[in-house]
Amino acid sequence: MTKRALRVAIAPLLLLLHAAPAQAHIVSIRLGDFYAGALHPLTDLQDLILWTALGVLAGSLGAAIGRWLVLIFPLGLLAGMTAVHWLGTATIGPVLNASLILVLGLLLAAAPRIPLAGLCMIAFSVALLRGAVNAADLAPQSDRLLFAAGLACVGYVMITLVMALAVAFMQPDSMTGWRSIAIRSLGGWVAAIGLMMLGLSFAT
Repeated sequence: MTKRALRVAIAPLLLLLHAAPAQAHIVSIRLGDFYAGALHPLTDLQDLILWTALGVLAGSLGAAIGRWLVLIFPLGLLAGMTAVHWLGTATIGPVLNASLILVLGLLLAAAPRIPLAGLCMIAFSVALLRGAVNAADLAPQSDRLLFAAGLACVGYVMITLVMALAVAFMQPDSMTGWRSIAIRSLGGWVAAIGLMMLGLSFAT
């Protein structure tokens, strides 16, 4: 074996011996807690269902009423996180989560004319509980302020986008048109998911 071939054979071994752990993630950077807060609810099926159903419900009521959720919902998420911080970790059972999904699904399916105060109260209650749930999963070493900022930002973005899509979808239609029927059908599916989750939570 020539010296050149020997060097080529030894070089990979030397590289493996001197290899250091790769910092491929931003967990070690403080800004990582912001992204953790933003991504955490997007990986939870209950958050996705609840936030989507709430946004569609607000959008189906019209932009004049629904736009208040742009402010109310992120504030509710922050209030939920603050409550957990000051009052301690509260366990939100699967029965309550499933009940919320069921109620929102029934509201979508029934399509009642919910007043502004009622919609804001529903949105704030959902955000308060889900903010508390997300805060309960926060690691002790995490920056609570950055996590809360990420959670509030993704709540604002998601509720605004879903609501805007629902408003655009419903705009050319009357309350008796096929678009309204499609929204009600979606509510039926959401209610069915909530009922199934409620039955499973009682079964376990």
